[in-house]
Amino acid sequence: MAIAQSKEITIEYDERGEGQPLLLVMGLGGQLTDWPQGFVDELVGHGFRVISFDNRDAGLSTELDGPPPTRPQLAKAIVLRRPLVSQYKLRDMASDAIAVLDALGIESAHVVGMSMGGMIAQEIAIEYPDRVRSLTSIMSTTGNPRVGRPKMRLIRNAMRRTEPTVDNAIELSLQTFRDVCGPTFDPDEFRVLAEKSIARSFRPNGTSRQLAAIIASPDRTDALGRLRVPTLVIHGMLDPLVQPSGGIATARAIHGSKLVMYNDMAHDLPPTRWNEIADEIVAISARAPQPQPQSEPVSAAS
Repeated sequence: MAIAQSKEITIEYDERGEGQPLLLVMGLGGQLTDWPQGFVDELVGHGFRVISFDNRDAGLSTELDGPPPTRPQLAKAIVLRRPLVSQYKLRDMASDAIAVLDALGIESAHVVGMSMGGMIAQEIAIEYPDRVRSLTSIMSTTGNPRVGRPKMRLIRNAMRRTEPTVDNAIELSLQTFRDVCGPTFDPDEFRVLAEKSIARSFRPNGTSRQLAAIIASPDRTDALGRLRVPTLVIHGMLDPLVQPSGGIATARAIHGSKLVMYNDMAHDLPPTRWNEIADEIVAISARAPQPQPQSEPVSAAS
């Protein structure tokens, strides 16, 4: 793995494969190692150079030291749609992603984001349109507080849980993912992955700061309407965390986008759909104009 510099922030990243660059942007509290290996294998097998990274405040990237918002503050902001002060916003996280491309000397890439990562991917396309060949937004939303809202039972469950510690983090993660994942969720397999993830990095305050960044960021609907980039929107019809209205609104906002919804998918990437999702990403990437190679300087004839 390697490190990119984004102003005062260091971003840990990794890459696999060769071919067209594809940037994976992870969701809330997730790490680059949380992308399912089988899904990454599918993308590499389709000829992509797959680049993943830890968002700020997650994994091995810079952990900020500002005070995180409390649970009541977060719940009030979500339920009452009230503004929330945040140390950074999603556009700052988008600049971190661009720093990774810069570190690798990549002028443009296909960008795929999941959940909060989908929001960051949208910000990348809005703020840096020349750096995005195609956009894939998975189980995400536009920032309009009227769409893609979590179900109230998830907020109630989150408020009732104890504060996370290294000792209870695996059990709390299991509870959370049981609440949001679909019928293919395997608790035994998840426990193994959670153990590895928590051993690599444990940053509950960072997750709270990331959530504050989501809430504090503005509605992207109008800006998304100005995009002219091949766009794929994927959403699970069972998603209780970012309800399907978020994906539908995203597809409606972006001109010419394609919406794909799966009836057995919630807020997860079901293994039964990895090959289909990879195929859809291949198809949307094929709609992107091919970057022109830089011409060699012509020397004057002698």
